[in-house]
Amino acid sequence: MQLTLFTDYALRMLMFLGLAGDRLVPIAEIADKFDVSTHYMLKVAQELARLGYIDAIRGRNGGVRLAVTPERIGLGELVRKTEPQASVLDCVDDDQADCAIVGACKLRKVFRDAQRAFHAVLDEYTVADVLAPRRELRQLLQITPSG
Repeated sequence: MQLTLFTDYALRMLMFLGLAGDRLVPIAEIADKFDVSTHYMLKVAQELARLGYIDAIRGRNGGVRLAVTPERIGLGELVRKTEPQASVLDCVDDDQADCAIVGACKLRKVFRDAQRAFHAVLDEYTVADVLAPRRELRQLLQITPSG
C-alpha cells in the first residue's frame, strides 16, 4: 500500500510537533525543515486541526502545536483518517467494482487480508513510538524544544 503525500506530510508534522514540545511552531518552519511547500503544509495543518490532533493559532505570533500527547495519536487511526482511498484495489471494498470476475475472485480476499494486516501493524504504534530517537531527530531537524 502506498500512502499519499498528504499522509506523509501529516506524519512528519505530528513528529515535528511532538519534538517541539508546547512551543507554537510556524507552519513555514515545518515546511522549511522538510523542504516541502508551505501552502501544502497549511492544508495538512487545517485537516489535522479539524481532526483534533493539533491546535492552530492564527496571527502574527501564531502557529501550530499538538492538541493531544504523542502517545494518544495512533498511526493506524491517523492513516485511516487521512487516506481518501484506503483500498489497495477498487474491488477490495466495493462489491460493485467494474470487473468481470468481482463476484468470484479470490484475489480480493488476498488483498483485503493484506490491507487488514497493514493497518493492524500501524495500530500497534503511536507518534510517541516513532519519536524514540528524540535527540537525533531534534539534531537533524534543528529543533529546540520548549515546555
